[in-house]
Amino acid sequence: MKTYSECMDKKAIKLAKICHDLRNQAKKLNVEIILCPQTLDLKDVVRTKVTTFAQHIEICSPGAHTGWPIADNFKSCGAKGTLISHSEHILDTISVKKRILLAKKLGFISCVCARDIKTAKKIAKYNPDFIAVEPAELIGGDISISTSNPKLISDSVKACGSVPLLVGAGVKNSSDVRIAVGLGAVGILVASGVVKAKNQKKVILDLLSGFE
Repeated sequence: MKTYSECMDKKAIKLAKICHDLRNQAKKLNVEIILCPQTLDLKDVVRTKVTTFAQHIEICSPGAHTGWPIADNFKSCGAKGTLISHSEHILDTISVKKRILLAKKLGFISCVCARDIKTAKKIAKYNPDFIAVEPAELIGGDISISTSNPKLISDSVKACGSVPLLVGAGVKNSSDVRIAVGLGAVGILVASGVVKAKNQKKVILDLLSGFE
């Protein structure tokens, strides 16, 4: 959900309720819808019973760490996991490793973002729960990774080994999803394609149909 105005406060709850209403249709396809809201909206999104992830965590335990978003707090609020090193909040390899280890310690699901195959291969060594490959140049655009560089998806699957792969960047419709899944990805990471859509429910339904 990034920090788009289209999904702040009450609009965040509105999108979460749409996702909640579509949970049964998603489950029939063996798909889970997960939301990554802004920090101030996280607790409200959790209350809608949709699986919720934090957008980022810091390596801090509870204590004197004013201003730092700590994993313990997100977990106590009901979040189930976190994104790590999104392209808009890139971390170095050591920082990524520390967050993966912290997530494991807390029983938190980790989804680490990678800009390319080389980065994905490095991250896979630390065994996160998911790796999401997102070429930075395609994020937020109209051209998807599925249509512009499908080989990147199949090569990323190999690079990630036993770690399940998600793909993002420009993913907009069922065709993009179908290509990604056909090449070995287990899911997608999407933001503007849903959040900025005039009819969010319609877009989510279309994306789900790509898993059929």
